[in-house]
Amino acid sequence: MIIIQPSIDPILISLGFLDIRWYSLSYIFTFIFGSILIKKLNKKSLNNLSDIQIDKFFVWAVLGVIIGGRVGYVLFYQLQLFFLDPLYIFQIWEGGMSFHGGLIGMISAIYIFAKQNNLSFFYLSDLVSIVAPIGLFLGRISNFINTELYGRVTDFPFAFIYPLIDNNPRHPSQLYEAFFEGVVLFIILYLIFIKNSKKYSAGIISAYFLILYSIFRFLIEFLREPDLHLGLFLNYFSMGQILCIPILFAGILILFRR
Repeated sequence: MIIIQPSIDPILISLGFLDIRWYSLSYIFTFIFGSILIKKLNKKSLNNLSDIQIDKFFVWAVLGVIIGGRVGYVLFYQLQLFFLDPLYIFQIWEGGMSFHGGLIGMISAIYIFAKQNNLSFFYLSDLVSIVAPIGLFLGRISNFINTELYGRVTDFPFAFIYPLIDNNPRHPSQLYEAFFEGVVLFIILYLIFIKNSKKYSAGIISAYFLILYSIFRFLIEFLREPDLHLGLFLNYFSMGQILCIPILFAGILILFRR
């Protein structure tokens, strides 16, 4: 079944001086839903955090994800542009956010906030790990709307044609990632949390998040069109796959140590 990608304007509303984009809304809704869900999960488990603390933490989380995501994108994917124009790193309206950079920014935010408030780093990271797939799901749907990070040409029976790119059937890799990194990952982590909420062991959910995300992303990257300016390393692996390797090992290490 070959499907033509629906024509959806990446800009939901234009106010002249301000454009409200689907991609921006994905971040806004993630932080709103994430804050609500973390408060509910916190009460189901150890109840170590007050609602006020969670609200304060999300200020750090927003900064961590946005700064880390942007810096990571520039350093991992557009380093040559940064050398030509260092101010490019601040041109967020040009687009470009990296999950791995956002992950580093979020980990930094969790560490600083936990340290300042005498909280368990892994307890907070577990709560964040459960809600992170919400952001991954919405982000990949936004990528689909923006016609970016699309898949490779395929003869697979199920494929999409992206008219803005060409007339070749391609893997809808954004939708694959939205399903596995968003829906499937959320269900698995939530079930682990519910099953172990009464005999909670901090760090386990964070470990499974890192492991499963890395595996899903690594495998689906084989179906995604490589970045034109980067190509493939060793003619086989993308930058995204290479960045997943240390994340995978970090997850395995945490799992065994916890």
